[in-house]
Amino acid sequence: MPSREDITYFGAGPALLPTDVLETAAASLLNYKDTGLGIAEHSHRSELATNIINEAKADLASYLDIPEDYEVLFMQGGGTGEFSATAYNLVGAWVERKKKAIFGDLPGAEANEPGLMQQLKTTIDKDLKLDYIITGGWSQKAAAEAARLLGPEHVNIVADAREINDGKFGKIPDESTWKLSEDAALVYWCDNETVDGVEFPAFPKCLEPKADGSGPIVVADMSSNILSRRVPVRNFSVIFFGAQKNLGSTGVTVVIIKKDLLPPKLQQPSASLMRKLALPIPPIILQYEIIAKNNSLYNTLSIFDVYVAGQVLKKLLNTYPNKAAGQEAVSDKKAQLIYGALEAHPDVYKIIPDKAVRSRMNICFRVTKGGDVDGSEKAFLKESTAQGLTGLKGHRSVGGIRASSYNSIPMKGAEALAKFIEEFAQA
Repeated sequence: MPSREDITYFGAGPALLPTDVLETAAASLLNYKDTGLGIAEHSHRSELATNIINEAKADLASYLDIPEDYEVLFMQGGGTGEFSATAYNLVGAWVERKKKAIFGDLPGAEANEPGLMQQLKTTIDKDLKLDYIITGGWSQKAAAEAARLLGPEHVNIVADAREINDGKFGKIPDESTWKLSEDAALVYWCDNETVDGVEFPAFPKCLEPKADGSGPIVVADMSSNILSRRVPVRNFSVIFFGAQKNLGSTGVTVVIIKKDLLPPKLQQPSASLMRKLALPIPPIILQYEIIAKNNSLYNTLSIFDVYVAGQVLKKLLNTYPNKAAGQEAVSDKKAQLIYGALEAHPDVYKIIPDKAVRSRMNICFRVTKGGDVDGSEKAFLKESTAQGLTGLKGHRSVGGIRASSYNSIPMKGAEALAKFIEEFAQA
């Protein structure tokens, strides 16, 4: 039976966690800070829980250089829950802005000005759009959820990578071909597609804010590459990510949101108004303003999962004095090692995505040795597992091999995989 030290786990998520973080977390489950109770047994309303949340928020802000005019929320529901939450909340924000433009400060205007109410309805029917850039399975699901909630007439597909790649994912369409809406409630993309191994190499130029700070409402799902590189946070209105790749354990979802989208600057429309407009009303636990008002404690949050995330952040801050830039250099080097080994044997390995958009986190490839893809990949997986290199099987929807080189994969693990790739090709 292998020990933890005998294997390097390249699974796509839940991902490997640092051993020392797990040891600290395990001890805290039995007796947290000599309280006689485990961390999972303490009330989420306690001062202890509040301190854990506030420390994790502060450490995340430090590591990513999050400006003070952004709020950090801990939520539940994963990235999939955020497909719904971003649509609900940012449509609400869009409606509120349009309402103010049409109604002004008229008291009770919703009830007393039917003409203005009809003007608002007409504006929504004609102009409400949510923009989605589809580059893989997750962005495809996000767009589908928006269409389910609001109707396909309100969803604009800015670009679909399959249209330039023979019906498959693996590229990002050139920005010059993007069809952006004039005043979208949001512009969404998935920064790193775990299934298809596609990562945006940089923030899109056409979405950068103007000199005065104005620009589109940009939303990014960074579930699988957060903390692995520097992020121009000011370019985004909302960033969300599940914890289970680079931040911690499954069970907590993080949202970084611009405070301009929260009270007192902006309040969501009333439920009665949204009903009159035939627009969906979010479940209260998906309302950003409610979660923010309650410091992420509107309902029972898993404080243990926030604690694990906090310990990962403290480890990162202690390891890299230059914060995200330090981890970025390591992540780049690990990816280069593995891709370099694959590229050295083009007759044995086929890397799936286009080189310009290859993910540093999820390295997807096929094994074509001897022309027998199925047999070669089974042999690759069997032999790699025997050497302690596990979790390499590709996603069930696409097959192949996928090496997920998240932050917790040590350099020696990437080196061991690169060595195995070389040895397998030559055997």
